[in-house]
Amino acid sequence: MEKHISVLLDETISSLNLCENSVIVDATLGYGGHSKCILERIKKGYLFAFDQDSEAIRHSTDRLSKVGTNFTVVKSNFVRMQEELSKLGVNKVDGVLFDLGVSSPQLDEKERGFSYHEDAKLDMRMNQEQDLSAYEVVNKYSKEDLTRIFREYGEDKFASNIAKKIVEYRENKKIESTLELVEIIKTAVPLKFRIDKHPARQIFQAIRIEVNQELTVLEPALEQALSLLKVGGRAAVITFHSLEDRIVKNFFKEKCEIPEKVKGMPNIPEEYLPDFRLVTNKAITSSEEELENNPRARSAKLRVIERIK
Repeated sequence: MEKHISVLLDETISSLNLCENSVIVDATLGYGGHSKCILERIKKGYLFAFDQDSEAIRHSTDRLSKVGTNFTVVKSNFVRMQEELSKLGVNKVDGVLFDLGVSSPQLDEKERGFSYHEDAKLDMRMNQEQDLSAYEVVNKYSKEDLTRIFREYGEDKFASNIAKKIVEYRENKKIESTLELVEIIKTAVPLKFRIDKHPARQIFQAIRIEVNQELTVLEPALEQALSLLKVGGRAAVITFHSLEDRIVKNFFKEKCEIPEKVKGMPNIPEEYLPDFRLVTNKAITSSEEELENNPRARSAKLRVIERIK
């Protein structure tokens, strides 16, 4: 399990401005890479970490216990962050971190069904207790719904044709495994488009996003994270594809803007000044050195916002 490499680790930790008594939320614990580094720096503080993957929680709890005891792991989707923290008597924190990538062990454990390179049952659930899995999406969604998610979440130009092939295939038998699905996708994509990149990559991404409702929960969770921040507190978000990054970028931008009606005034009244500022105007991306060690970091982008009032 230790082979999971946390992306943009140094950049993220430094952007959170940690003090030894900081109270931090890791909204996406995963296999604990970021949380371990946070815990090492907040000896008198406290860490609250969220995840819905039982295997990741088991592994990370063990890993964090070797560093300290000043942490609590909450088994929940981060969209319930405020509600769960409130139960623990926590209403304000110094920092919140989101790492929206799928952990390498999830990808590498072939039985989880995230990978289009390994044969496994169609699954892709981050929370293994939920009902909706990739199997239901692939076998029960209408052609129209499949086309929509492939187009919106996968940004795949062959969305309609792939959906059509899936629906045709399942008229004769259920689609059970990842590689069975890959073969169907290949029949729907012209050969010349299969040479540069794997034809199933964007489709598997789209199904994973749908199964885990990744984009649906993102904005409400960001809203909660920002409302939890103390003045001077920061939220850092690592995204891995353009759809997520666009949501985060636009959300942060909106929070830092001065309303149109007072823009350009020589003295803008205090109540119209934004409560937040962007820590970096552009997204932070991985260094060449990191990319050499971890090719999965190629699409990662880090954005950071700070509460200023």
